[in-house]
Amino acid sequence: MKKVGIIGGSGFIGSHITKQFLENGFEVKVSSTNISKQEKYQHLMELDHADHLYISELNVVDKTQLKEFVKDCDIVIHGGTPFQLDVTDPQSELFDPTIKGTENFLDAIKSTPTVKKVVLIASVAAWNTNFPMPAGEKLATDTFSETDTPFISNESHPYAQAKFMANQAVNAFIENHPQLDFEITSVSPVFVMGKSMSNREDSTSTGLQFLFKNNLAPNPFIQMLYDTDAEFAIVNVKDVANAVFKAATIPSLHGKNYLLSSETYAVSDISLMLNHQTPKNQPKVIYQNQKAERELGLPFQSVQSTLNEYSN
Repeated sequence: MKKVGIIGGSGFIGSHITKQFLENGFEVKVSSTNISKQEKYQHLMELDHADHLYISELNVVDKTQLKEFVKDCDIVIHGGTPFQLDVTDPQSELFDPTIKGTENFLDAIKSTPTVKKVVLIASVAAWNTNFPMPAGEKLATDTFSETDTPFISNESHPYAQAKFMANQAVNAFIENHPQLDFEITSVSPVFVMGKSMSNREDSTSTGLQFLFKNNLAPNPFIQMLYDTDAEFAIVNVKDVANAVFKAATIPSLHGKNYLLSSETYAVSDISLMLNHQTPKNQPKVIYQNQKAERELGLPFQSVQSTLNEYSN
């Protein structure tokens, strides 16, 4: 039985990834920042084949703990960087765990001979830190694909900047180590929506869905999204989990980074669909998904079905 280590495997996206690997006959090791807080991972213990699931405490900036976590894994998934919009100290809350955590992770993997495949869950911010706004000089109607030049702005949210820089660190690592014994593949989901597998209340993704459903604006950033009727490219959390599994189990994908996206809708239409109403506008497809469809064999669910899952 092959073993996969999933950093962040009890979170919103990570839980669906954990489920996918368990259902496909893997032994699964999931990280927890604090193993004493069982409420953060208890929902995983109720999954089918949970007898092949192990929880291990891990701080992603601790190299010793990282090496211990990955030492007996065949595949490692890294989705353990923080996703938060309310930030007091960007350096300690976002930049250190995201960028240093990624660098430490790659260093730990490099000295682990059992690992043959690594999948990093990046972000659309690895391609465009202005998301959901257009990249650079692009218009709101312009498409974006993996062939476009990645865009970063110092005015973007610290989370987006941190994810961009972490992805650059991955690219630099691949370039500087041309003779690796393992493959590295990244996936970059747009705004991930859908139903959570747990009752945790610390998920930014499910929190935003709740705010949009109820037209709540607890801070100026969310109010700005309503005021501008910002358009979001959306992808179903189950599709992201499926993409991660495919990226981990299909060979010869080293160095690739796939945008994961379905359709794009304005916040006003997202709110309508979350309340089981018909959107006023037709969807756009801004962030292109053909590469993921073709090379990972992925279908992408419609946004309407995705939001319906959350609402139910």
